[in-house]
Amino acid sequence: MNMIFSLIWFIIIFSIVVVSHEFGHFIVAKANGIRVKEFMVGFGPSIFKFKKGETLYKINILPLGGACVYDGMDEIDDETEEDSESTQGQVKDKSKFLNASPWAKLATLVAGPLFNFILGFIVAFVMVNMIVIREPIVTEVIEGGAAEAAGLQAGDKILALNGENIYLYDEISVFTAYYRGGDVRVKYQRGSEIGEVTLTPYYNEEYGRYLIGITNNTYVEELHGFDAFRFTWYEMRYNVLMVWKGLGALITGNINRENVAGPVGMVNMVGDIIEETSPYGWQTVLVNMLNLTLLLTVNLGIFNLLPVPALDGGRILFAIVEIVRGKPVPPKKEAYVHLAGMLLLLVIVVAVFFNDIHNIFN
Repeated sequence: MNMIFSLIWFIIIFSIVVVSHEFGHFIVAKANGIRVKEFMVGFGPSIFKFKKGETLYKINILPLGGACVYDGMDEIDDETEEDSESTQGQVKDKSKFLNASPWAKLATLVAGPLFNFILGFIVAFVMVNMIVIREPIVTEVIEGGAAEAAGLQAGDKILALNGENIYLYDEISVFTAYYRGGDVRVKYQRGSEIGEVTLTPYYNEEYGRYLIGITNNTYVEELHGFDAFRFTWYEMRYNVLMVWKGLGALITGNINRENVAGPVGMVNMVGDIIEETSPYGWQTVLVNMLNLTLLLTVNLGIFNLLPVPALDGGRILFAIVEIVRGKPVPPKKEAYVHLAGMLLLLVIVVAVFFNDIHNIFN
């Protein structure tokens, strides 16, 4: 029963994130006169579909993504660049994606990730107004830790670590999670005075990571004026920072396979969150589900902006090249590049799936 409940939660969260992304593509494509053939959520056989206007709307059985299919996208024909130039004087169907202006393509492609960030801002705003904010204020200095050795005290507010501004306590955890050795300059505020100390985080065997040696057990109890918007921005910034550093660690190989999760792993994670938070009431469960939604939508937005063929970022790159060159890359060449990117992504998906299975049973 718990697995079914976890699966339902995951489907709801992931569907909201995917729909927001594809709706961004959809609405901007329509605004630019680009014909959308299909708007689908999920993959595989359809369990529900209907057609309205020129678009077929589908809900498919596998809730592992979605797509906004533009007319004429990735058409592979035998037209060469010279052929394309010789037909420039002819009237082309501008409702087809490949025939649209490069600026229309760029706006349509950027809209998907942009709507993920808009969704993230909305979710973060709701979370902030449910009072889940921890400012980077030290409530306790751990005995024998690096912070105690450096002279930090309870009540100090951490302002920056190695020059990186800190606005939320959780940002300190992100910093230490990707710390790879060396001294850390800690800028802090004590009363009305600003100070700076240098410390070296200690490795903690129990947690398997480096720690500064401070704790924070207090939450902001009341918001005033524009505090909700300020802390919403901080929450967005924190999640972007966490995803970006995580991607960097993944690319450089400085991350364990246990920390990489795909859909199967996410379902398992949802189950763990529900099990751990349900004793504290439905509001705590909801806040954690919102937090997961925020992380996923930021993750999807950033991931799709990477300049990888078949992803939005790869297509954005081709649109920018078209703007700079004054003419598009031959459709056949671009289509083959995206096809190669799609095959690479499929290999990654399979690898992540088996990694999820490994993590669950080991």
